[in-house]
Amino acid sequence: MHDIRAIRDDPAVFILGVTRRGLDGAAVAADLLAKDKALRELLTRLQTHQARRNDASKLIGQAKQKKDEAQAKSLMDEVAGLKDAIQQGEGEQRELEALLREALAVIPNIPAADVPDGADESGNVPVTSRAFGKPLAVTKPKQHFEIGENLGQMDFERAAKVSGARFVYLKGDLARLERALGAFMLDIHTGQFGYTEMSPPVLVRDEAMFGTGQLPKFKDDLFATYTTEEYRRAFDEMMQEYDTAGGPPGTDLQDRIGHFLKRHWLIPTAEVSLTNYVNDEIVAEAELPMRFTAFTPCFRAEAGAAGKDTRGMIRMHQFSKVELVSITTPDQSAAEHERMTDAAQEILKKLELAHRVVTLCTGDMGFAARKTYDIEVWLPGQGAYREISSCSNCGPFQALRMNTRWRGGDGKAKGPVHTLNGSGLAVGRTLVAILENYQQPDGGVAVPVALVPYMGGKTKITKA
Repeated sequence: MHDIRAIRDDPAVFILGVTRRGLDGAAVAADLLAKDKALRELLTRLQTHQARRNDASKLIGQAKQKKDEAQAKSLMDEVAGLKDAIQQGEGEQRELEALLREALAVIPNIPAADVPDGADESGNVPVTSRAFGKPLAVTKPKQHFEIGENLGQMDFERAAKVSGARFVYLKGDLARLERALGAFMLDIHTGQFGYTEMSPPVLVRDEAMFGTGQLPKFKDDLFATYTTEEYRRAFDEMMQEYDTAGGPPGTDLQDRIGHFLKRHWLIPTAEVSLTNYVNDEIVAEAELPMRFTAFTPCFRAEAGAAGKDTRGMIRMHQFSKVELVSITTPDQSAAEHERMTDAAQEILKKLELAHRVVTLCTGDMGFAARKTYDIEVWLPGQGAYREISSCSNCGPFQALRMNTRWRGGDGKAKGPVHTLNGSGLAVGRTLVAILENYQQPDGGVAVPVALVPYMGGKTKITKA
């Protein structure tokens, strides 16, 4: 979320930043400032009305003491009119505040000064100092889904019968490998990097999704949940309205039901639960930085991914991920971003998986990010580097949406905290990388040395 006061005080900075994100910055700023002006003018009128009502109320008593009934009645009529005007104005105030908030809520974060400009992923810039290893040459490499299915431990067909496309059953050693990876990552992040392990909720309210930026703009990428009774009741009420109006509702069923229900959402990433841990709080400077990590299932509708990665585990509706989240003061966040990226890379280094790091350009960054590093792991089966982690510094953007501030040692609130998040790592994609990089000529898969203790001493995965 953007601070309208900052936009008002220095619109040029906002216009430049929004323009770099591919929007018409001047038009966006003009719209916001017009809404802000209308709201402030209304508030001034309301304050004037309120002050006059208070003064007139006092004068009524004075007029009655003087037995000037005509003056008293005139003042009482004026007070009544002012009361109506104030009530009407307060309704307008709520509408104008909602319009301004809704307009602010869908504008992406402004990129940091050192983020490269670009329209899409072709504008991303490699961070050569962070590259690790060389792409592994594998003779006639197979893709992960071929390896997993040949092992008899990866079943997409049965998963489709149960849940539909983009789901999978992992069996035997591959199921254990997924669990091993999660435990291994958590041990590194907690033991080596000082993150606090969390077991967070995977169902969250609207406010939490709004706080981290998933709502309202990206609701089509999310899974909403309702109880059967809630859904039935809401549907019945909607149909009653349909019968009364004699025509169909103006919006789709899901949106319409949303007006009747307090929805819960399945998290698309533990970033939502972990970052909102400090929602609507003032955090003491002595507690910062806070560092959290969690191993959770994640759920994404992948509404904008039709036709992409339709085979295999690269793009799933349900997947596992170890998340990293940091809450910092403003002067800590840049260094924390580098540190978080180090933590995510350390997993790949210990697994001896070749990877590279790129700085995302303005056209490829996520909605809430001000700067993002993507870590891309080499996949021999695809003959390409694929994203396995995004580490983002969001600055104060999410904190303004969550109303989360920090308090200095002097006891005074200083302003919004900065928030950061990153995958440390996407467990399913790490499993994919291991299958493709450690595949053996006989169809088996060698277990990375670092994972052998987590696999009960097993050094190779063979056909079930």
